[in-house]
Amino acid sequence: MTSAATRPPADQSAAEPAAVTRSQGTSLAYASGVLGAVYGLILALAAPDELFADGPTSFALWAAAGSGVSAAAASGIGYWRSRSLPGQEWRRSLSTWKFLINTLSVVIVHTVLAFIETYVIYRLVGLGFVGLPVHTLWSVVLMAVTVGLTAQLVYASVSEMTTQRMSSLLRTFIAFGIITAMVLAPEPDWWKVHFSHLGTFDDLSSLLFNGTLVAAGLLVTTFAVYIAHDMQTLVDAGVLSSRRSPRVVSALFVGMGAAFAGVGIFSVDLNRLVHDIAALGLASMFLALLGGGAKLLRGMPRHYFIWSWAILATTLLSAVMFALGLFSLTAIEIIVFTLIFGWISLFIRYLGQAGAAAELSPSGPVRR
Repeated sequence: MTSAATRPPADQSAAEPAAVTRSQGTSLAYASGVLGAVYGLILALAAPDELFADGPTSFALWAAAGSGVSAAAASGIGYWRSRSLPGQEWRRSLSTWKFLINTLSVVIVHTVLAFIETYVIYRLVGLGFVGLPVHTLWSVVLMAVTVGLTAQLVYASVSEMTTQRMSSLLRTFIAFGIITAMVLAPEPDWWKVHFSHLGTFDDLSSLLFNGTLVAAGLLVTTFAVYIAHDMQTLVDAGVLSSRRSPRVVSALFVGMGAAFAGVGIFSVDLNRLVHDIAALGLASMFLALLGGGAKLLRGMPRHYFIWSWAILATTLLSAVMFALGLFSLTAIEIIVFTLIFGWISLFIRYLGQAGAAAELSPSGPVRR
């Protein structure tokens, strides 16, 4: 039997997994940095004096590619290993296909996000070094730092994946992907047509736009698994009164994820009918989550419902103004898009508050 004198303090026990994760992430970063240095050397020998950020095959593009590969490896390893960490053991009970889809979505999102962020950073820095060639030493050093740092940051991200963190990841990913596609669009006046016009150019901007929607759809399906787990915990604690709410809400989120992917896969120039059906499906799932909240989410904090009804009213008002010709198609698409992700952020925030209230209440869950 462990005595009180020899039992490790609670804070120490809780800190041990985090320390192990940091140590593993650092080791992976060093290993990735070495591979990055080799990659940089090969690049320097194959393309001597590659320009830092100028041209279609600049060092910035190769660095982004290396960062993406590093992120893919780190996210796959980290997400798989983190199943045994405290608070994430429930993921071990998921069916194989669910776990594979979750892992795939996490890997894809981190890979694309690492590629975009690295490319954007290099291009921004490159504005101050126009025409600068990258010599061998700098190619090795820069690639080692880029690839190694990416591995460490991504490993830490996936190892501490929670519903709140996944929500932030989703918002960041969508914002970076869409804004980058807008900036790179070959037609600066694309917004005069409609939002989906960004996916019709058959170039890097269209690839980013459509790929972001597809990857976001996969991530939303993974998001649904985390939401189902959190809501089931609240149902078991008596916070949420509807026992079928985890299943229904998570199914609606899966539907949203499938609709997101459908909008990206079937661009408007590829198949307008399927594209529009997917877009309408996305809006329908969103409205169902808003409209059904009063019954499905009974027990959530009161402020959640105030915000939820306000978002629903704003959505319907925007649709009416579009029908009256006061809003353009691009405007209504951007508004609804923003409201969807704004609502998701609020939903996760108040879901966490409901769980915290139940844990802190000495006499059981707090009824609202």
